[in-house]
Amino acid sequence: METNTNISMETSANVNEVMMVINAEHRDPYNVLGIHPIVNDHGNGKIFAVRSYIPDAEKVFVTVNDGNQKSDSNKKNTSNQKDGNKRKYSMKKIHDAGFFEALIDDMEDIFTYTLEITNYYGSTYSIYDPYSFLPVLSDYDLYLFNEGNHHKVYEKLGSHQMTVNGIDGTLFAVWAPCARRVSVVGNFNNWDGRRHQMRCLGSSGVWEIFIPGIKQNEVYKYEIKTPSGEIYIKSDPYAFYSELRPNTASIVYNLDNYSWNDEKWIKERDSSNIFEKPISIYEVHLGSWLRVREEGGRFLTYTELADKLVNYVKDMGYTHIELLPLGEHPYDGSWGYQVTGYYSLTSRYGKPEEFMYLVDRCHQEGIGVILDWVPAHFPKDAHGLARFDGTALYEHADARQGEHPDWGTHIFNFGRNEVRNFLVSNAVFWFEKYHIDGLRVDAVASMLYLDYGKKDGEWLPNKWGGKENIEAIEFLRQLNTVVYKYFPGVMMIAEESTAWPLVSRPPYLGGLGFSFKWNMGWMNDYLRYISMDPIYRKYHHNLLTFSIMYAFSENFILVLSHDEVVHGKCSMINKMPGDYWQKFAGLRVSYGYMYGHPGKKLLFMGGEFGQFIEWNYNQSLDWHLLDYEMHKKLQTYVRDLNRLYRSNKSMYEVDFSYEGFEWIDCNDSDHSIISFIRKSKDQHDILIFVCNFTPVARNDYRIGVPFDTYYKEVMNSDSEIYGGSNMGNYGGVHADQIPLHGRPYSINLQIPPLAMLVLKPELD
Repeated sequence: METNTNISMETSANVNEVMMVINAEHRDPYNVLGIHPIVNDHGNGKIFAVRSYIPDAEKVFVTVNDGNQKSDSNKKNTSNQKDGNKRKYSMKKIHDAGFFEALIDDMEDIFTYTLEITNYYGSTYSIYDPYSFLPVLSDYDLYLFNEGNHHKVYEKLGSHQMTVNGIDGTLFAVWAPCARRVSVVGNFNNWDGRRHQMRCLGSSGVWEIFIPGIKQNEVYKYEIKTPSGEIYIKSDPYAFYSELRPNTASIVYNLDNYSWNDEKWIKERDSSNIFEKPISIYEVHLGSWLRVREEGGRFLTYTELADKLVNYVKDMGYTHIELLPLGEHPYDGSWGYQVTGYYSLTSRYGKPEEFMYLVDRCHQEGIGVILDWVPAHFPKDAHGLARFDGTALYEHADARQGEHPDWGTHIFNFGRNEVRNFLVSNAVFWFEKYHIDGLRVDAVASMLYLDYGKKDGEWLPNKWGGKENIEAIEFLRQLNTVVYKYFPGVMMIAEESTAWPLVSRPPYLGGLGFSFKWNMGWMNDYLRYISMDPIYRKYHHNLLTFSIMYAFSENFILVLSHDEVVHGKCSMINKMPGDYWQKFAGLRVSYGYMYGHPGKKLLFMGGEFGQFIEWNYNQSLDWHLLDYEMHKKLQTYVRDLNRLYRSNKSMYEVDFSYEGFEWIDCNDSDHSIISFIRKSKDQHDILIFVCNFTPVARNDYRIGVPFDTYYKEVMNSDSEIYGGSNMGNYGGVHADQIPLHGRPYSINLQIPPLAMLVLKPELD
């Protein structure tokens, strides 16, 4: 409710501006409040007006330390009182709403002061006046932000503890260009938006206030008066920490208190060639990997995960962990993919320092950390980014551009500089503050195409009349260029499911600039193939072999991800046809083929031990299955696959060129058998893979080989230790001088049912 402006006030300030402050709609309350020199009509000295607006105050005094007074002043403020080494000046209540003013004429210059406040309840307390401080953000910061090139704008916007003029407090800054007024609210001001009204810094759209005395862990939000006069209560888009859901307040938090111990890891990461290194990723949802059943099924904390998860991943031989999104999100069922706090680590599992410890532990154990990141869209929750200042600020105003009908979320407006800056800076933030080693960028395909998931009439073409999202394309190029400027050794991974070209090629070559792309084509073809009854596979042999036609067009990661084990798609083991034994054998040959195929690897948690039920985000994995022999043996198989992978350069060193791969025979569709060679960069490390995708054993099966030597059987998925029938080749075979498959020699193999064989020629 606005206060009546038709009232006479004895004040040195402009009455209309005073009423704007009282009505909480002034874009620069500092122009009224705080300390202001005013003209002295007598011309014999300065007068300072100190004004404050404190709605619940009964009395207010301005308190000043001695030392700034005029030495020969004959003019004494009649309200001047001596209190030890301080002077107190009573402030006159100009308006019953709580507007006070004191005119002080015995000071030489601008002075530091406190306000001694007595409220209606008789309590007295003192504060430094927030409105006595000059702006903290520089014009250069604002220029870079509005231009879209402030790569570390998270150091400026949000809440930051600092010392200004020797006084400790917190700077709050937020972008809300169309707001009529923005205030910081919290327990410290009884969530009263009249108390700490912010100033808008010129035409930047950034609002700022420094509030003395605000410390770590203080909760707050922004109260925003929209152009239409509505009041929104919003969480801070740049907050570093937030309350545990269902609460949504932001928390003042300092992220610089953790001492890292991963300098060696970072140095080696940034100086090595990631494309020639083994990458075997264990994809994890922290809330359901393991829960504490004895304590009501609670989540493990980041600290507990730093021991249990890291030790498990190291034992299993993975090189990286990929974590589903950890930005703050209100709904568990979104798995983290509907983010409201892009800079706010979710509080579900603990504090920021504890997550830093988890990452640090990973690095000390030789494990990289990849984080899922969601710049494509955001939810419509009232406390989040949606209609942030009462207008379509982060999103498009037109629903045909600004909404995903299938997901019920908003699409970022990538054409707005400040929005791109928000997202690019956020990527830099996760690398700098949390030392992560890669971002897997979610839903890139939805960013590239304006008609993604939309019907005719539900989307608008670009300025050229096409369906490509030109602004999003430029954003992605800018994103990757900036990230690699600061962090040359990290991974930027695109989850992109279309035939868009050059996703993992540099922008200067016309690419999007990612280092890797998820191979969704391989995944879809292969899962379709492996899910069908083996009797029909020979009619669909191309599903098995087609991926090599494009395997080297991008830097691919082969993925069997969380998306493939939910929503009725069945768990990995339940995708396999056949009886109990055949399911496990089918899964073993599936994983074996994946590890042999060119490209880096990713497997979602639970797949490594054959969880039968689909993944459920709301409960722990079925670890009790490891009490059963076949599940335990499958886990052993995946562990050994990782060890084989990491110990043989031929399996990872040349993943993105034909120089690292040769078919031996890709045409035996009648038997559903394929065979191929993987080679290292120097051609000295060579492995031969043979995969049988039928439950029929093949005796005396001959394939061509390049050398006249002994071929050691280094892995057999049908081994009894993995749950197989123990059919094999007695440790290896010697080549015969029988040409086959265009090669001068050949070997005669006993191929087990539903099995993969790996053979290594003895060349030394």
